[in-house]
Amino acid sequence: MDIILVPGFWLDASSWEKVTPALKAAGHTTHPLTLPGLESVGARRGGITLKDHIAAVVDVLDGLDGKVVLVGHSGGGAVIHGVADARPDRVARNIYVDSGPLGEGGVINDGLPTEGDDVPLPPWDGFDDADLVDLTDELRASFRARAIPEPRGVAHGRQRLHDVRRYDVPATVIACQFPSSLLTEWIDAGHPFTAELARIRDVEYVDLPTGHWPQFTKPVELGQAILAAVERAA
Repeated sequence: MDIILVPGFWLDASSWEKVTPALKAAGHTTHPLTLPGLESVGARRGGITLKDHIAAVVDVLDGLDGKVVLVGHSGGGAVIHGVADARPDRVARNIYVDSGPLGEGGVINDGLPTEGDDVPLPPWDGFDDADLVDLTDELRASFRARAIPEPRGVAHGRQRLHDVRRYDVPATVIACQFPSSLLTEWIDAGHPFTAELARIRDVEYVDLPTGHWPQFTKPVELGQAILAAVERAA
């Protein structure tokens, strides 16, 4: 099975390097991506939008045969949901890593501080304590050293969706910074945050308790959780 891995904000393809070995060992082909504007700190980010990130993933998918599994971390969840909307018949499963689908008209995060066309990685005190669980001083230093500013147009751009068949794409939500039981409570309560997730017809939940960056804090466990979901899709 081809597996396309979409990183969250401030990260490139290398952020998946400790997650993919388990997938490769099981015979799957991984495609960790570096999205437009995330090639380097000096890359051009002006004019790059959420639509561009979705299109970049669609281009990779269109170059592969058969159905694929999409994995999206954090803001990457909005991207893979957009891809499922664009190619609902090509996606075997969407795997949301501490993330979820972003509905029509939603934005990923327009509250982050910006510097021109850039959204730099904020200081650690700009995050909730739950985000930073298990992120040691060493991991924080490594993360900050590798962090690349996110394009402002991706963080602020509105999701545009067109095909209700996206709700037929099975989904796995790997819940990290808060338990999946809280997600289901929000769904039952009709919370707007989970409105799009509630519309997906086949959703499974996997709990992986840690902070918001399990690819750094629990990469082996994350790899195994993704693998289990991929094998159910296969």
